[in-house]
Amino acid sequence: MAFLQSKIEGKTAIISLNRPPANALSKELLLELDEVLTELATNDDVRVVVVKGEGKFFCAGADIREFTTFSSQEKAYELARNGQKLMDKIEQYPKPVIASIHGAALGGGLELAMSCHIRLVAENAKLGLPELSLGIIPGFAGTQRLPKFVGTEKALEMMITSEPITGIEAIKYGLALRAYPEEELFSETMKLAKKFERKSPSSVKAILDLLTYTKTDQFSTGVEKEATLFSEVFQTEDAKEGIQAFIEKRQPNFVGK
Repeated sequence: MAFLQSKIEGKTAIISLNRPPANALSKELLLELDEVLTELATNDDVRVVVVKGEGKFFCAGADIREFTTFSSQEKAYELARNGQKLMDKIEQYPKPVIASIHGAALGGGLELAMSCHIRLVAENAKLGLPELSLGIIPGFAGTQRLPKFVGTEKALEMMITSEPITGIEAIKYGLALRAYPEEELFSETMKLAKKFERKSPSSVKAILDLLTYTKTDQFSTGVEKEATLFSEVFQTEDAKEGIQAFIEKRQPNFVGK
């Protein structure tokens, strides 16, 4: 694996995103994550999966430079749908998936974290969906999952302002289960994983299966609509300006076209 590290401790698989400097979700990283999850799903020695980031961040978002290579609306739609399918795969995974979040989980990084069954965060972590600052919108089901956790009003504020919340605030709003000092985060994550390890895999899988029934048909409809609108917005002049401004590290000038 070029961008992932995977190891097993006890009955817990630890997947580490390792694509410096920000662990951005490139197409290749997403493919590797899909591959390793497929392998671990049938490994009877693994009962829990932990997803974490190496370096300063959990995952600071999608690979924005890669966006400049998408020349058509169809390519943008394909990107969104492929990402959405991977997030669904994680949410419907037969083993508990715990996101251990330090540094930042932004954009696609937060969408990845929200697809995990449980999120543990560093108190000083930053979590947000800043896509509108680039003139685009979330594309990996973020518009559908974020309101489920923080409510419609807070989700709207977070997406339109593009301002992140801290790990401590994430607990307050229901976006994460617990927050710890950053230096204690991983050890606390593994303590929870060890508790999960001791339970019967069959009963754990049954609970995870049952939790999927809390999703309504509207979720699938909303995710499909998100991919369509993502691809449409992606083709606007404002999106091109926002992406270029991000690369050039300047403020974008949106004109409404």
